[in-house]
Amino acid sequence: MDNLSNNFGGKRYHPFSQFLRKRFGCKVYKLPVDAGFTCPNRDGKIGYGGCTYCYNRSFSPPTLRGKASIHDQIQLGKRKKGGKFLVYFQPYTNTYADVETLKKLYDEASQDEDAVGLCIGTRPDCVPDEVLSLIQTYTEKYHIWVEYGLQSAHDRTLRLINRGHNFARFEDAVYRTQNRNIFICVHIILGLPGETRADMLETARMLSHLPIDGLKIHHLQVIENTKMAEEYKTGKFNTLSFDEYLSLVVDVLELLPQNMVIQRLLGDVLDETILVSPRWNLKKHEVLSLIDEELEKRDSYQGVKYHEVR
Repeated sequence: MDNLSNNFGGKRYHPFSQFLRKRFGCKVYKLPVDAGFTCPNRDGKIGYGGCTYCYNRSFSPPTLRGKASIHDQIQLGKRKKGGKFLVYFQPYTNTYADVETLKKLYDEASQDEDAVGLCIGTRPDCVPDEVLSLIQTYTEKYHIWVEYGLQSAHDRTLRLINRGHNFARFEDAVYRTQNRNIFICVHIILGLPGETRADMLETARMLSHLPIDGLKIHHLQVIENTKMAEEYKTGKFNTLSFDEYLSLVVDVLELLPQNMVIQRLLGDVLDETILVSPRWNLKKHEVLSLIDEELEKRDSYQGVKYHEVR
């Protein structure tokens, strides 16, 4: 465990911060920008209303859309933090435009002298080959991640939350992205309506043998002004207690390969006034500390059960 802990920067899982420090030799952070995109699940191309849980402003930093260019957003972010960074195209679907438009935005984001790469948040049904080929061109000079929102590997859940794509579409996107020198990160949500513990662990098992480089694990947060909030208030499902989530997220870590980078271990909400459930009354750093403690209590670590899923 000592060698593993050293590789993980003293942790029992593979944190993104350690991965970046080893790669660049210094601290590197993600600087979010809003490029003004929308989503095909909102504008009618695929559907309307978006995912049932989604109220984007609840987890994206305060938007500067319509007020500042990508360049100006980066300058503002730099003044707050300083140092090297990855420009993170975060809100909505950041490949949902023609190649010419995307190139202008990605070029603008990558020009800053302190930018070492891009992180591009998107959907698995919005990455045609010509877009992936464009993104690949940036890998010659920059560290590039594409982040795919999946949420669950179960098609019945994807239909229930109105994702607008199935797991097969996600797998296709992953396989078309691999071998392009693009790092692949996947988002999942634990605690979605109708899912059992076994369902959620099955999602982890299915992802563990795909060519994925990183994972973001969120806990389901029910937010006001969403269809899911309406469903929750009528008693159609319950959210996870903290103890349930703590046990579950460690179970997930145990199933993942050790080289998979963990970019997130719980969801954020920037405005507590619109959070319906769950309310754990814990700060983020406290949750992360308790996850560390649970791994230590089990004498466990990321990947300890990975052999069971191969």
